[in-house]
Amino acid sequence: MPIVYDKMLKLMEEKGITSYVCKRDNIIGQATYRKIKDGGDIDTRTIAKMCEVLNCQPGDILEYVKEDAVSEKV
Repeated sequence: MPIVYDKMLKLMEEKGITSYVCKRDNIIGQATYRKIKDGGDIDTRTIAKMCEVLNCQPGDILEYVKEDAVSEKV
């Protein structure tokens, strides 16, 4: 997957938004949280919700990385 969420995960950590907080406050579902952690596909509604919660723009939470660079990272 050429979209990585490292920036989002870092921002979530800085703001204290954990899996538990996401579930408790009905921010995103646990399956979506897992997709973010695992680098899976998420939809634009999730991106919009996370931008709202984190008070940021999409470019602040996700990044496009060429497939070969992603493979090297893993």
